[in-house]
Amino acid sequence: MSYDRAITVFSPDGHLFQVEYAMEAVRRGSTAIGIKAKDCVVLAVERRALAKLQDPRTIRKIVPIDDNTTLAFSGLTADARVLIHKARLEAQSYRLTCEDSPSIEYLARFIARTQQKYTQRGGVRPFGIASLIAGFDLDHKGSGEMKPVLYQSDPAGTHSRWNAQVIGGRNAKSLREFLEKNYQQDMDEKAAVKLGVQALLEVVDSGAKNMEICVVKQDGKTVMAESDVEEVVTEIEKEIEESKKSKQGSSGDE
Repeated sequence: MSYDRAITVFSPDGHLFQVEYAMEAVRRGSTAIGIKAKDCVVLAVERRALAKLQDPRTIRKIVPIDDNTTLAFSGLTADARVLIHKARLEAQSYRLTCEDSPSIEYLARFIARTQQKYTQRGGVRPFGIASLIAGFDLDHKGSGEMKPVLYQSDPAGTHSRWNAQVIGGRNAKSLREFLEKNYQQDMDEKAAVKLGVQALLEVVDSGAKNMEICVVKQDGKTVMAESDVEEVVTEIEKEIEESKKSKQGSSGDE
């Protein structure tokens, strides 16, 4: 029996091949990085090269779900459009019913639940996207303050909370190790942006031109201009050159 033909059939070793193929679609997508800072969340995505006549404003990897919620995705853009539409409708429905904005956790749980439904029904296939969901939620430790949060969902329908995470791209594992080594608790906005750009430089060839950086704050989100991103890239490149020179100098002294 071919176990990858029917979505609802497990293989003898407990795999759902269609879900694993959807995860492969994410791995072949562009890289997206989320970093939680002290007072914001930075979303950094790789922007693939566009055709000369294409309008870049029509290609977006970072989109708003609600006033309080921003989502970055990796994988099949067409699948993302459908899932984003469902999430926006749910956010509007929540506002009408509860007269309040939904929490980031609520929307992350809804997106994961929707993705999971598509792994166990006949006649459908899993969504070929993973997403990073960023915004501000009430602190559950008793302070009552709004704190930045970052959630991730995947094609299997799981969702989890992170301080920093990478989705998509062939180098996701090495980038995650890079974040584990360099991430610090309570980073400020500038340090978080710099870390996101540093990580993207590992996979992007053309520098700032192929990056999109979004800073999500409590009062809204800001997409950084290409010139501002270029300044950060130049600063990082200078630091790399200086460190190389200092290493060469120290080896020469020996």
